[in-house]
Amino acid sequence: MEYVALEKLLDKSNGSIYKLVILASRRALEIAEGQPKLVEGNPSLKPSTIALQEIAAGKVTAKKIKPKE
Repeated sequence: MEYVALEKLLDKSNGSIYKLVILASRRALEIAEGQPKLVEGNPSLKPSTIALQEIAAGKVTAKKIKPKE
């Protein structure tokens, strides 16, 4: 398995570890339910690992929601 540095992942989630965890868990759930994988890899990898690889590759990003005024 390829090591992905935490700093690289935090840059993709606007610097928040909490946003990173939520983004990765939601994407892992989608993968587990049958959504296609956005990165090539070993088919025996867990959905959570694949989700983190997708985030590191920039294939999955969090939406920025503007607050209502």
